[in-house]
Amino acid sequence: MEKVILVVHVISAISLVGIILLQKSEGGALSGLGGGGDPSAGVFSTKGTANALTRITAVLAVIFMVTALIMASISNKSISSNILEKVNQPVEQTDGEIPLAE
Repeated sequence: MEKVILVVHVISAISLVGIILLQKSEGGALSGLGGGGDPSAGVFSTKGTANALTRITAVLAVIFMVTALIMASISNKSISSNILEKVNQPVEQTDGEIPLAE
């Protein structure tokens, strides 16, 4: 289960970087691919591309944050249970000798 979440997390991170790099601050990313010489028409118009990339960015950001929180929760549970088990174990000494760490 942890490996699946990790793979989804890495894929979302790489995709998020790629989608962000496709965007321009003016909103003109991929505007020339609208089909023909008119960049205001088509699926990849300035407004259409900005909306699509913004939505994809938002979805990928949510996936990234959710997988990060899930991994942190899983990690926190496994670490805290191991630490508590180690703290509650009594230390045994025999014949005045100092026990060696194992």
